[in-house]
Amino acid sequence: MEKKVYTDYFFDEPAYNTHDGGYIPLVTPKVEPQPLAIPPLLKPDRQTDTDDYYTVTAQESETQFLPGKKTKTWGYNAGFLGQTIVFRNGKQTHIDLENKLPELTTFHWHGLNVPGPITDGGCHAPVYPGETNHIDFKVHQPAATTWLHAHPCPSTATQVWKGLATMVIIKDDVEDQLPLPRNYGVDDIPLVLQDREFHDDNQFDYRADYDPDGVQGHTALVNGTVNPYFDVTTQRVRLRILDGSNRREWRLHFNDDLEFAQVASDGGILPAPVYMTKVMMTYAERDEIVVDFGQYQPGDEVTLMTDDTPLCRFRIKSFVPDDTKLPEHLVDIPDETPTPDLPVRTITMDGMDDEVALDGKKFDMSRIDARQKVGDVAIWEIRNTNSTENGMVHPFHVHGTQFRVLARNDGPVYPNEHGLKDTVGVNPGETVRIKVKFELTGVYMYHCHIIEHEDGGMMAQIESYDPQHPQTYHLMDMDTLRNAFAKEQGIKPEDVWMPGM
Repeated sequence: MEKKVYTDYFFDEPAYNTHDGGYIPLVTPKVEPQPLAIPPLLKPDRQTDTDDYYTVTAQESETQFLPGKKTKTWGYNAGFLGQTIVFRNGKQTHIDLENKLPELTTFHWHGLNVPGPITDGGCHAPVYPGETNHIDFKVHQPAATTWLHAHPCPSTATQVWKGLATMVIIKDDVEDQLPLPRNYGVDDIPLVLQDREFHDDNQFDYRADYDPDGVQGHTALVNGTVNPYFDVTTQRVRLRILDGSNRREWRLHFNDDLEFAQVASDGGILPAPVYMTKVMMTYAERDEIVVDFGQYQPGDEVTLMTDDTPLCRFRIKSFVPDDTKLPEHLVDIPDETPTPDLPVRTITMDGMDDEVALDGKKFDMSRIDARQKVGDVAIWEIRNTNSTENGMVHPFHVHGTQFRVLARNDGPVYPNEHGLKDTVGVNPGETVRIKVKFELTGVYMYHCHIIEHEDGGMMAQIESYDPQHPQTYHLMDMDTLRNAFAKEQGIKPEDVWMPGM
């Protein structure tokens, strides 16, 4: 069968963020190219055949992004972003969550199927300055690229902007057998795509940059590197790409339209590789692609672009020829039948700017908006009520599960959406149908992942319940969080800056 190669970005062009009134174009800084930073792997405190033990520390630091003064940053076991964490499917995992920051934070395991709300790490699980919380969970999901980021409503966007985000890789026996590059840092490369604005003395100033439709900056960062290059020493390279930005979409392609194969999305390996020359990512999505550099010679250079801006230069070195081909079929993904007689859950993503809402309501962290029984397979329909003329793409994210995307406006999904997902971009005026199953009990958030929109109230909560074992949850409330921030900042609660609320 002839291979289909896709050459467009799939999403609705009028909704690209380039059309926003507040769009911030990327500008390549006039600095010398720098080697792409490869985050080190976080070493376990100890390991056994069945259990892994880690300490994840949120800490302050300074990072040299640009010539001149270092930038004050936050990170996980690192100055900015963090060390990459690797979990193994089937293992019991034990983590000490240590907060060495001057304010409370939370540790949200975005994409992990873990109990909610505490282990999941949303707003209900604060870790206060100088304290350490402990969580335990069993990893039970396929190999995937997920991530960890702060989620302390409504200061998620501020803390991610300062640097609190890092990649989390899940391994399993099925992925181990696939002909994919997996030598971390050599041919298996994390790419965390973000943008930042640098102010006086190279410092971040989130409040100065604040935009309720999402904060952007003129400078692209890849793994925290400005103007990076990567030396290619193998013919085939796997790129694990995370849109870790607050707002920016990334429309990725190589400068010479080099073809690549997408082999995984948020929740893991796709059923089959999808060949393309362009891919667009919305906020919080992950795409894994395999690039074959076999047509190039040592000394050549190929550049990964977003729109017209170079992101990372791949400098070709000598490598051993590799004739490995991807199979037409990669993995089987169970296609579970929806539970009979369940009503379709309809969700609307409403508004823009300060007027964002979910189902016409602002988020209340002490309110449970919906319930779904553990094990039920439900159909959700997510509608973006923005105008098709001047609306924006809203990426819809659900905590604590990986879903299947079934349809867009009753039509087909995009070619790279046939795998498991936890985040899906919804075009203005569009309805996306997804199939959702919770395997664990808990209270989980679902929201727009433009981070300023979730902070601004475009978020709700669902309880996944077991009728045989009902539970009562003591949920966080805004007054408690506001008072805590006020105490940490030495100001009155009414003076705490909570953008969007």
